[in-house]
Amino acid sequence: MDQLELFDLPNPCIGVCQSNNRGYCVGCLRSRDERFGWHDKPVAERARILKLLEQRRARRDAARLAGKPDSNLEADANPTPDLFGF
Repeated sequence: MDQLELFDLPNPCIGVCQSNNRGYCVGCLRSRDERFGWHDKPVAERARILKLLEQRRARRDAARLAGKPDSNLEADANPTPDLFGF
């Protein structure tokens, strides 16, 4: 038995389900293919995706600290305005 099979890998969804202009979720940074069928994916595939997400978060955070939002991971510069002012 593979060690990965002993632990359930968490779903990285944080409930902010909105795609940016590059197709990545603004909340969890997964691509469409990575999001769909998460629980049906093999454990090794989910582990690989989680490692990719760590790298994406690190790039995003480094770009933010440098004052340069990473356009590959950030939301669109002109989001849809909130009609109710919330």
